[in-house]
Amino acid sequence: MKTMLLYLKPYYKKISFGFVIKSLGTLSELMLPMILSYVLKSVLGKSVGDILLWGGIMMLFAALACVFNVWANRIAARTSSSFAETMRKDLFKKILHLSAAQTDKFTIPSLESRITSDTYNVHRFVGMAQRMGVRAPIMLIGGIGITLLMDAYLSLIMIAIIPITFCAIFFVSKNGIPLYAKVQTAVDKMVRVVREDVQGIRVIKALSKTDYEHRRYEEVNRTLVKSETRAGVIMGSVHPIMTMFMNIGSVAVVAVASGRVQNGLSDPETIIAFMQYFTQISMSLMTVTRMFTMYTKCAASANRIEEVLTADTQILVHTKTEFPDADTDARIKFDRVSFSYNGKRNNLNDISFEVPAGGSIGIIGATGSGKSTIVKLLLRFYDANEGSIYINGEDVRTIEKERLYAMFGSAQQHDFLYADTVKENICFGRDISDADIEKAAEIAQATEFIHGFNDGYAHMLAQHAANISGGQKQRLLITRALAAKPQILILDDSSSALDYKTDAALRRALAENMQDTTLVTVAQRVSSVKDCSVILVLEDGNIIGIGTHEQLLESCIEYKEISDSQMGGAFVE
Repeated sequence: MKTMLLYLKPYYKKISFGFVIKSLGTLSELMLPMILSYVLKSVLGKSVGDILLWGGIMMLFAALACVFNVWANRIAARTSSSFAETMRKDLFKKILHLSAAQTDKFTIPSLESRITSDTYNVHRFVGMAQRMGVRAPIMLIGGIGITLLMDAYLSLIMIAIIPITFCAIFFVSKNGIPLYAKVQTAVDKMVRVVREDVQGIRVIKALSKTDYEHRRYEEVNRTLVKSETRAGVIMGSVHPIMTMFMNIGSVAVVAVASGRVQNGLSDPETIIAFMQYFTQISMSLMTVTRMFTMYTKCAASANRIEEVLTADTQILVHTKTEFPDADTDARIKFDRVSFSYNGKRNNLNDISFEVPAGGSIGIIGATGSGKSTIVKLLLRFYDANEGSIYINGEDVRTIEKERLYAMFGSAQQHDFLYADTVKENICFGRDISDADIEKAAEIAQATEFIHGFNDGYAHMLAQHAANISGGQKQRLLITRALAAKPQILILDDSSSALDYKTDAALRRALAENMQDTTLVTVAQRVSSVKDCSVILVLEDGNIIGIGTHEQLLESCIEYKEISDSQMGGAFVE
């Protein structure tokens, strides 16, 4: 909650002003039963003018209460909305800057629910605290103070019940925070299943697995319902407990008051006003109960948000004293690199290779052999556990993020295209000229189908580019990667949906137009890497073959088997 208070700090003046306005509105409400009691005692039976005068005074205080409360509520709404907007913006920014390892730890569904439902819970509580967090205590304390002046004996009955009520609320609410934390964890799991099913809906339907996915969803949904029910039952008991105590107090007050009126120790007018104050105090206690319930949700959500906002930056830029430059002319150099995702089993072992500027490297191997892991280390999504990675002789750990990522153009197999025009998906927020876009599309073999749209580059793509084919998606992704003329172009299994003829045309265009660009190709097909100046063959994170296509056919049995099985030793050009 400390982080949430820091976010509220810039709004302290507005919040304080809102508190003052809300206090004036609440005090105006408190005056009404007192004025009513006076009217019943001293004004009724007098002149019509006096009745109209005091009636007007009551209407004035009622109007003031209305105006001040509406004003304060508007301030509260604006403040809580601005606070939530700033918090969501910073949370989103932090999520974008989390390391890949941190994202893996939090998980994408959990981050999604933290930036949506968790921020909503905090937003609601901040708004309610400003609206009711002032009114309820003033109404409670003010009502008790006035009733003490009116009839101290009756007030003591009510005062005696309040500590018992608060103790019951406190002990029940104390268990609320961990319960609602479990609810949010269950929400994370449900979001994950929904997210996976939405993204894979076509595969699910094609394989007739809708019933299976329905059962999987039902399982996480039942878990969520179970967590929500437990939290709801426990926290839901607060209101009935409080109502029971207040009803006991109300009955006690009526019983004692009737005797006092009979004995002439009090009067009916005072009792009428007293019961109105008792009602206001009861409503205030009910509001406090609601706030306790909402606070438990807010605290659980705030802790989850705080975990992300206060997460340490794991990918730091180091000095060249710590990691000096290497004496090499290579554009890319891996020097005895080893890496593990979980710290138990190495996913890469002792990887070393060099690629010159304008050269190309192909990486091939079975699924899980470590191909994409090499790319992730090169892009510094993760840091190597052992060894060093150099770009232009500089250790990647010493290169500023902006300068590092500006060197790359990357097209991944599962990259995304969003609901916007073809041009915007290629530019991706970068200042790229139309000529460069057209040239990149030509190299990526995308020009023909883009010009086939009636509106060309202004053609709108559906969400996830569902209105174009898989091969067209990949060519657009490659166009995006080429458009900024990168020093290093990474094609990570990004031509898997292309036919052999288009793939061959793409490779020829890259060779003819990107002579100064270092090409890193990750592929399952030998035809996609055979023209690379050096090819790595990986198996279980180890290099089992390195060299040119011709060399590997002679020296690496596994590579030759892949080549023969795919193309029978021949290639379509």
